[in-house]
Amino acid sequence: MLLQTKHRGLLYKSILVTFSLLLFVLIACNNKKPKETTGGKDTGTGKDSTLVSDTSIVTVAAMLPSADGRTVDVVFNEKEQLFTLSKEDKSFAEFNRSFEAALRSKAPVKIIVDPRKGIFNLVAQPTAKELDTYFSFRKEMLPGDSAMRIDIRRIDTARFNIVDEYLKWPAFKLCMKVVPDLATAQQIFNYCAAQSCHIVGPHQVNPCIPFQYVIDGCYARAHKMRWIIEKHFGYCSEKVFSFANQSPHRLAVQANKWGGCCVKWWFHVTPLIRVNIKIGTRSVVLAYVIDPGMFNQPVLLSTWLAAQENLACDANAHVDFYSIQPSSAYLPTYPTGAPFTTDPNYVQTNNTLINYANLTTCN
Repeated sequence: MLLQTKHRGLLYKSILVTFSLLLFVLIACNNKKPKETTGGKDTGTGKDSTLVSDTSIVTVAAMLPSADGRTVDVVFNEKEQLFTLSKEDKSFAEFNRSFEAALRSKAPVKIIVDPRKGIFNLVAQPTAKELDTYFSFRKEMLPGDSAMRIDIRRIDTARFNIVDEYLKWPAFKLCMKVVPDLATAQQIFNYCAAQSCHIVGPHQVNPCIPFQYVIDGCYARAHKMRWIIEKHFGYCSEKVFSFANQSPHRLAVQANKWGGCCVKWWFHVTPLIRVNIKIGTRSVVLAYVIDPGMFNQPVLLSTWLAAQENLACDANAHVDFYSIQPSSAYLPTYPTGAPFTTDPNYVQTNNTLINYANLTTCN
């Protein structure tokens, strides 16, 4: 009886050891950190800022062939960045057919892109769940006001930025609490800029704002800054949109803050604030923009628009239209904005900010 009991005990101990080893292996496998996929070498730190692919559900807004017929620029309503299809690419015919069909049907497609190169890795049909999510973000649309054609080189900058005299956009009637002076505007700018993801935290705002990545995501950065201006500081804000929608025009900026490379968009957006400025005994309200991705301080609206016509970056750099909308406007509709999607709960905003948090603009 004692021998049987002893044998049974050894058997139980053997089973327990075997189970423990198996459990250890399972835990070790599940806790193993997945290797991060990057465009550069794997540093093992998880901080490589190069993005290999960006997956999105989008609608095709336009397909713009180049003058020489060798490439086609593809414009999406959900992305500011321009993407290019080259006829030398072996996937050109397949991708071109998919985009042409999506443009005709106005149906969303799934794209996986390399944003640094502005090219496509994959075009596919979204799943039913992805489509449900996509359309759930388009339940609340803002009609918006029509964009206005503009020629930056011909505007009178002495008058253009004066809100009451020249900029009589309907959005200004929605809120009257303007920023009292330029010093306060600078405080707002500094606070927004301090939330940049490239600055070691902790940040006062969560998630951080990837000003260091200006290739895409201006709509999310602008919406988070809108929250800061209105909720944290308590002042009015609007959104200013710029558009390049006349082929072969595009917005082109030189990212001097982030390495000096050139970035090209079909639209750009940032918060606009009205600032009370004293000139002698006279007070005027001027339109300033807050865009830490491009500047180190608040700048006049005319300065912001002119910076997007950098001919050294692109001979076709030109702002065709601009519009000033309520701050609730999120994404525009090609070609001149309206209607606009909204993001009242900041779900799309925060997802985009998180996705771009560790990325940088220039190599």
